[in-house]
Amino acid sequence: MVSRIDRKLVADAALRLLNEVGLEGLTLRRIAKELNVQAPALYWHFKNKQELLDEMATEMLRRMTAPLSEPEPGGRRPDETWQDALSDACRTLRRGLLGYRDGGKVFSGTRMTDESYAMPLDALLRLLTKAGFSAYQAARAWWTAYNFTVGVVIEEQSVYPEPGDPAERRPESRDPAYDLASRSQRLGEEYPLAVSAGDEMFGDLERSFEEGLRIIVAGVAATTGR
Repeated sequence: MVSRIDRKLVADAALRLLNEVGLEGLTLRRIAKELNVQAPALYWHFKNKQELLDEMATEMLRRMTAPLSEPEPGGRRPDETWQDALSDACRTLRRGLLGYRDGGKVFSGTRMTDESYAMPLDALLRLLTKAGFSAYQAARAWWTAYNFTVGVVIEEQSVYPEPGDPAERRPESRDPAYDLASRSQRLGEEYPLAVSAGDEMFGDLERSFEEGLRIIVAGVAATTGR
């Protein structure tokens, strides 16, 4: 019997349940049942589901960025280039969000509930400005790469709803709605470019992400003269 709960305890329980029921199935009532308390007890900490989602997203970010405050090899390398730093930040974000069912949807559009985001953000922006970016260019570079990554994750989790490491995905976990062979058969010879586009967008998602990330980094370099 849980006699006392706090915001972190509720967020931890919500993230566990998220992997079981997804975003649509996640309710304050269900979380209260998981914690063995009455639902009104949660309203002392969260007025509504959106406030809970904000806290969940904040806890997700804390977990993703924890290695940055650790000694090598978890922290930043002294010889790290801005291209490496920006790319690695996006990879960390993607892997972290893919670890939760509907992680991309939970994370997008939410607000951080504390300042834990400031340290990793400041460290990345500091590295970019040290490489010659203006403060504006550094912020714009990260904001563009960040939105690309979150958008990719949301689409990726439609294809593979099960949470986990993308390197360990099982073929049977792919949503049948994204079967490329049946899609190709439906479109036939009338729309060959749409067929090939589908293969590119929903085929090898790891390669698709990495190539898109290279385009983003190259675009940042081209527009900033770096």
